[in-house]
Amino acid sequence: MKAMMSHAPGGPETLKMTEVETPEPGPGQVRIAVKAAGVNFPDTLIIRDLYQFKPPRPFAPGGEVAGVVEASGENVSNVAIGDRVIAGGVNGGFATHFIADAARTNKIPDAMPFDEAAAFMLTYGTSHYALKDRAKLQSGESLFILGAAGGVGAAAIELGKAFGAKVVAGVSSEEKAQFCKDLGADETLIYPRELDRDAQKALSGEIKKLCGGEGANVVYDAVGGDYAEPAVRALSWEGRFLVVGFPAGIPKIPLNLTLLKSCQIVGVFWGAFTMREPAKNAEYISELFNFYETGKIKPRVTASFPLEEAAAALDLLRDRKATGKVVLNVA
Repeated sequence: MKAMMSHAPGGPETLKMTEVETPEPGPGQVRIAVKAAGVNFPDTLIIRDLYQFKPPRPFAPGGEVAGVVEASGENVSNVAIGDRVIAGGVNGGFATHFIADAARTNKIPDAMPFDEAAAFMLTYGTSHYALKDRAKLQSGESLFILGAAGGVGAAAIELGKAFGAKVVAGVSSEEKAQFCKDLGADETLIYPRELDRDAQKALSGEIKKLCGGEGANVVYDAVGGDYAEPAVRALSWEGRFLVVGFPAGIPKIPLNLTLLKSCQIVGVFWGAFTMREPAKNAEYISELFNFYETGKIKPRVTASFPLEEAAAALDLLRDRKATGKVVLNVA
């Protein structure tokens, strides 16, 4: 098989197309002929050894794939050869073939294209877990999203509306704001590329105003950096601040804010959740497919690249130029 492999730590330009032996599935595993692979921000970190997990090299990045089951190991009953499926893991997706645990492999609806399927699980799974499980978002509450035009942020807009919340989308440009409005955001806020203390104070006030004056009941932070503190300051009483990612840097939050607002700072680690609570995760996946089939959510694939151009796809995410979801189409 062919794979875009990381042979040494570095940026997207270090990936090399490599011919390797096609693996055989073991007990409880299936081999998927990959048709499309999702591209996500963690992929830009794992190749630089900056992610929570460090696979032994050489390895292919890529944590989610869509394709067709072409081989099965022993003790597999939930999927069969020929099934159209999605699956994921820490890495291995930027390849023509992928070995997946059958228990974490899901059939996809007949009408779901492979590119949408590859753009589905990580973003919607993360945002669904964040909003439903960690924030317990309620109908009528206000939700402010930092990085709303990215993959997980766009998913959070749709899911926030599906849960009945007022959604305010925070983005860095007019183009991204329009993208979020098209997804259903009730309000948009364009924040500056850089923040000094005055700009942070202004940002906090604008978030409060757009969320109804009292502040946001829930903040979904997929950006971090200097944007996190003003977003925490914009929380309402007993608000919930979701820590999803920090492409702008790991923030330092004054903890006195949590006391003054009686608010919560809540971590969101969907990957660990799927392994620790597989039964609950299966329930959530079922709800996501129901949302898809009833038209409440639909992955927005805004850029597609062939497998050999994986570096260009990763550059879009690293440089924070992507809206929606980026995928690799695998011949």
